[in-house]
Amino acid sequence: MRIHIATDHAGLEFSEDLQTHLAGNGHEVIDHGPTSYDPLDDYPSFCINAAQAVIEDQAQGIEALGVVFGGSGNGEQIAANKVRGARAALVWNVSTAELARQHNNANVIAIGARQHSVDDAKLFIDTFINTPFPGEERHARRIAQLAEYETTGSIAGHQID
Repeated sequence: MRIHIATDHAGLEFSEDLQTHLAGNGHEVIDHGPTSYDPLDDYPSFCINAAQAVIEDQAQGIEALGVVFGGSGNGEQIAANKVRGARAALVWNVSTAELARQHNNANVIAIGARQHSVDDAKLFIDTFINTPFPGEERHARRIAQLAEYETTGSIAGHQID
């Protein structure tokens, strides 16, 4: 599987360890930056580029997911979710990694590098990658509603104030 990774300065060292782990598990890892430490870097472009690459790969039928990191993971998740079609979930334990796939068919996860050890992050990422989306109707319906809103600004049959 192709895994797109992005971070900010807080997650740079963390990201390098995880890229080695993922490559060692046979994944193709694409790093969207940064490539060097800069405490003033701006994470939005890195995370948006990673999420956009996931969406483009998936549109071409390439099996791909994304992982973005930062101090808390919050800003990185928000940035990734600005990409149409991205469903980025903040993951902080094994359960949230599983549910991100099972209930939301998330294609990107965000992890706080200052909140977790590298070993925990490896477990969360491996869980995310290895958990399939079962496609239950209720979850697929909700995901479709999110996509509809993202495209049209409304959800048919539902009041949006």
